[in-house]
Amino acid sequence: MKRKSPMVIAIAAVSGGGKTTIASCLKGKLPNSKTIYFDDYDFDGPKDIIKWIDNGCNPDDWDLSPLIRDIKQLLSEPLDYIILDFPFAYLHSKTSSLIDFTVFIDTPLDIAMARRINRDFKSGSSEDIILDLDNYLARGRQGYITMLDSTKPNSDLIVDGTLPKFEVAGIITQKVMNIE
Repeated sequence: MKRKSPMVIAIAAVSGGGKTTIASCLKGKLPNSKTIYFDDYDFDGPKDIIKWIDNGCNPDDWDLSPLIRDIKQLLSEPLDYIILDFPFAYLHSKTSSLIDFTVFIDTPLDIAMARRINRDFKSGSSEDIILDLDNYLARGRQGYITMLDSTKPNSDLIVDGTLPKFEVAGIITQKVMNIE
């Protein structure tokens, strides 16, 4: 039986955990799909991320209205899948009812940090990298830990983030195809 609306699949991970990479890989593996990337938006949310982390990282502190609008628009299109590069899994109250399946890419924090440095500091100075690492050690790491404690257990599938991207995408694709 054919689904009446697209299956919405959210891909979550810590920063540097592989959300964008895996969402892009899935776009090539899941037929008739479109991808929405969280980082393509400029959301209204906490101005002080460290304070937000200290206060428990509540996803509902973010106004995701532009993302919600785009998901709803794609739900009306003749698609089979909508792939979301999305850090909150089911935890944001206004998006949870729009998501059918969530995946958490469980990437060790050292690997995620190395990927983030490679991604974010290609043309940065060593001082910029050291400052970022100091911030991570002093306060930012708690945000990663909170995500592991909240988002990971609220996901339908947990995939080993140390696997090659084609394997991660293959595991997700196989699982999603078996749901239908």
